[in-house]
Amino acid sequence: MWRRHSTVAAVLTALIASLLLFVPMRSAHAADTLLSQGKTATASSTENGGTPASAAVDGNTGTRWSSAAADPQWLQVDLGATATISSVTLNWETAYAKAFKIQTSADGTNWTDAYSTTTGTGGTQTLSVNASGRYVRLYGTVRATQYGYSLWEFQVYGSTGGGTTTPPTATLLSQGKTATASSTENGGTPASAAVDGNTATRWSSAAADPQWLQVDLGATATISSVVLNWEAAYGKAFKIQTSNDGTNWTDVYSTTTGTGGTQTLAVTGSGRYVRVYGTARATGYGYSLWEFQVYGTAGTTGGGDGGTTGGGGTGPIQGGGDLGPNVKVFDPSTPNIQGQLDTLFAQQEKNQFGDARYQVFFKPGTYNNINDQIGFYTSVSGLGKNPDDVQINGDMTVDAGWFNGNATQNFWRSVENMAIKPVSGTDRWAVAQAAPFRRIHVEGGLNLAPNGYGWASGGYIADSKVDGTVGPYSQQQWYTRDSTIGGWTNSVWNMVFSGVQGAPAQNFSADTKYTTLATTPESREKPYMYVDGSGNYQVFVPSLRTNASGVSWPNTPGTSVPLTQFYVAKPGVSAATINAALAQGLNLLFTPGIYHVDQPINVTRANTVVLGLGYATIIPDNGVDAVKVADVDGVRLAGFLIDAGSGNSPQLLQVGTPGSNASHASNPTTVQDVFARVGGAAAPVAAQTAFEINSNDVIIDHTWIWRADHGAAATGWTVNPGDIGLKVNGNNVLATGLFVEHFKKYDVEWSGQNGRTIFFQNEKAYDAPNQAAVQNGSTRGFAAYKVDDNVTSHEGWGLGSYCNYTADPTIIQDHGFEAPTTAGVKFHDLLVVSLGGMGQYAHVINNTGPGTSGTSTVPSIVTSYP
Repeated sequence: MWRRHSTVAAVLTALIASLLLFVPMRSAHAADTLLSQGKTATASSTENGGTPASAAVDGNTGTRWSSAAADPQWLQVDLGATATISSVTLNWETAYAKAFKIQTSADGTNWTDAYSTTTGTGGTQTLSVNASGRYVRLYGTVRATQYGYSLWEFQVYGSTGGGTTTPPTATLLSQGKTATASSTENGGTPASAAVDGNTATRWSSAAADPQWLQVDLGATATISSVVLNWEAAYGKAFKIQTSNDGTNWTDVYSTTTGTGGTQTLAVTGSGRYVRVYGTARATGYGYSLWEFQVYGTAGTTGGGDGGTTGGGGTGPIQGGGDLGPNVKVFDPSTPNIQGQLDTLFAQQEKNQFGDARYQVFFKPGTYNNINDQIGFYTSVSGLGKNPDDVQINGDMTVDAGWFNGNATQNFWRSVENMAIKPVSGTDRWAVAQAAPFRRIHVEGGLNLAPNGYGWASGGYIADSKVDGTVGPYSQQQWYTRDSTIGGWTNSVWNMVFSGVQGAPAQNFSADTKYTTLATTPESREKPYMYVDGSGNYQVFVPSLRTNASGVSWPNTPGTSVPLTQFYVAKPGVSAATINAALAQGLNLLFTPGIYHVDQPINVTRANTVVLGLGYATIIPDNGVDAVKVADVDGVRLAGFLIDAGSGNSPQLLQVGTPGSNASHASNPTTVQDVFARVGGAAAPVAAQTAFEINSNDVIIDHTWIWRADHGAAATGWTVNPGDIGLKVNGNNVLATGLFVEHFKKYDVEWSGQNGRTIFFQNEKAYDAPNQAAVQNGSTRGFAAYKVDDNVTSHEGWGLGSYCNYTADPTIIQDHGFEAPTTAGVKFHDLLVVSLGGMGQYAHVINNTGPGTSGTSTVPSIVTSYP
C-alpha cells in the first residue's frame, strides 16, 4: 500500500504515580517471609522464550527474566493475597536498571511507588520498603546497558495479611495451573477461578452429589497441605485425593464433618493431579470455592516449562483451563466496560511493533453506549453462536488519528461475530492489511475510509451482513466474500466480490474497477469460540460450502468442539509441550502473547484445529520452521501471526511435505487469518519462503504475507531478507483474499495444477537497491505473481501489483504477472500501478497490456488473458 515510511516505535503506556522519598538499602529482617517464590509473574516483554517472567521467581539463580531492549519495561508478581511488604531483593544479571521504581498495587492496575532511584548499581540490591499490596512490580525507566533489563531473581519479603492461611514452609503449587471440574454452575464460575489467586472469583458446581474439582500441577509433586477457601456453599463430606495419571486416585484426607470457611488441611502424599471430591453438600446449592490451594515441593516436568506438562512429564496433558490475563470477557452487567476498552486502546493505538496482545470477548446480550476503538493486536469477538446473539448499540471503530489520517498502517486487528447498531447510523472500519471483519451484522452503513478520507489500503469482509451501504471511498482495494450488503458506493483500483448479495455488477474498466463473481467456488468459515447454554466455552468449526452466496448464519452448519479438547497454550510454553499435546490428540488454542519455538509446531492429526486469540504470535528461533502440517485431511489453522526470528527459516509455515499427493477434496485444510511477517519487530531476521503449500485441495482464506518495509527495528534488503512469500506446489489450491508484499524474488510462485485466486494485492519490494538486484535472467524484475511453465490449468480474478522502488526509482519491471500462454491458464481483471513514478512496469502480464509511465499513479489494466 502507499504509505509513509517513518519508523513507528512500540509505545508502552505507563501508569504515573507520585514519587516517594529515597529509602536506603538494608538487609532483610530474619523474620521476613519470602512471599514471591513460585507465584505468578508477568512482564511487559521477554527477550526470548528462554527468559520468561517466571524465571525470576523460581528460586533458581541459574535462570533469569530478560526484557526487550527498550524503555520502559516492568516485571510484576502476584502474591495471591494482600500482604505487608518490608523489603525487595533484586539479583541483577549484567543488564541492570539505572533508574527504576518498586511499586505495589491492590488490583494490578493502579500502582503506588514504594521505592525509586535514578542511580541503580546492579549486582544484588536489597531494598527496604514500607508498603502493602497483592501485586509488586519492578518498573524500569532507564537501562544501564544497551540490552534489556535482566534479573536472576526478584524476591519480595514481608507478611501475608488476611485471606487464606499460608503454610509456613511450603510452595504454592496450584496457582495459575490448569483446573477442571465435574461441572460448573454457569460460565461465570469456571474451575479456573479457584486457582487464579483472586478471592473475589470462584468455582461453583451443579447442585448434585458427587462433584469434584482438580488441578494439574504439571509434574509429580510432594503435597504437604491443601487450603480450601469455601464460599457459603461448602462441602460437608469430601476427600482430598492425588493421582499420577488423572484416572487412578488415592485418598490423602477424608471428612464427613466439613466446617466451611477457610480450612487448612495437613496431608501427606504425592501426585501430579490433586482434587477435592465432594460427596455431601452442606446446603441446597452446589459446591463453591473461592480458592483451592495446593502446597508442597514441586516436581519437574523434564520439559523446562516451569510446571507445564510435556516432554518428560508424567500422565496425559489436560485440555481446557483458563484463557489467561490478556483475554477480557464482558457480560452486560460488567461495570465500566467503556473505561476498560478506552484503557486498552490508549495502550494499543500506536503500538505497532510491541509485544502486547489482547482478545476481548462479549458474552451474549445487549450492550448500550459502546464505542470500542480497536488498536493494534486486538481482536474483539462476540461469544454467541450467531452474530445477533451479541447486540452492540454503539460502534466498533478503527480510524487513523494516530497517523495523521493515514490508514495505510492500520494492521493486525479484527472484529467478529456480533451485531453492531452504529450511533450515527454508519460504523467506521478504516483498516489496511490483516484486519478481518467476519460474521458481523451491521444494522446501518459501513464506512471503510478514515476521517478526512485520507489514504487507506485494505481490506477483507466475510460472512457479514450490512443493512445499509458500504462506502470504501479512499480505499485502494478491497475483497468481500459470501456476504449481503445494501449497496456499494465506489471503486478506486481493485474491488472484488465473490458470493456477495447486493454487490455491484461486473465492470472492470478504465473508470470502474469491479470484479464480481456470483458465488465463491469453495469456502469454509473460520472457527470461532462461543459460550454454550451451560456457560462452557466451545469452538465452533463450520462446514465446507460450495458455490456459496450470502452469509452462512443463522444456524451455520458445522460441529462444536469443547474447550476441554484443546490444549490452552500460554506464552512461555515450549514447542515440545505443544507438540506433546498435539500428539496426544488435543487441538491447540493459543492465548494472546508471544511464543518462541525452538522446533516446529507439528500438526500431524487430521481435523486438528489450531486457533489463535488476540494475534498470538509464533517466533521460530535459530532458523527452524514455525509450523508444519502433515499431508492429512481437514486441518484448520486460524487467527495467528508468524513472525520470522533469528536465523534463516526455510519456511515459516509448511502445509504438507514436499511431494504430497493425497486428495483432500472432500475435506480440505484451511488457512484463515494466518499472517506472516519478516522483519519490523526485530532485526536481523530471515526466511527463505514464508508459506509453502505442498498438500492438495488447500483453501487459503485471507492472509497477509509481508516482508517489512518499516518497523521498530531496522529493515532493508540485507537486514530482513525473504525470497518468496507464497509457494504453492499442491494441486487444486484456492486462495480467496491474498495479500503478499515486498519479497526479493517472486511474491507468489504457483507450481500446482488447477490453482485459483480470487483477489490478490501486492507491492514489490521498496528497498531493491538497483536494477541488477532484481534481475531475473533476461527478465527485468521478478513477477509479483508467477505461474510456472509446467502449469496447464490456473485461473485468477481481480489481481493487482504496485511498484514503489524508493531506493532506485529507475527500476523497470517487465511485467507484474507471468504465466504460460495456454488455454487452461486464464486471468480476469489484472492491473499494475506505479506509485508516484517510483519505478515502472513495461507490461501487465507477460508482454501484454500497456505499461505504466509518469507520476500519475494511474492503473494499467488487462481485462482478460490470454
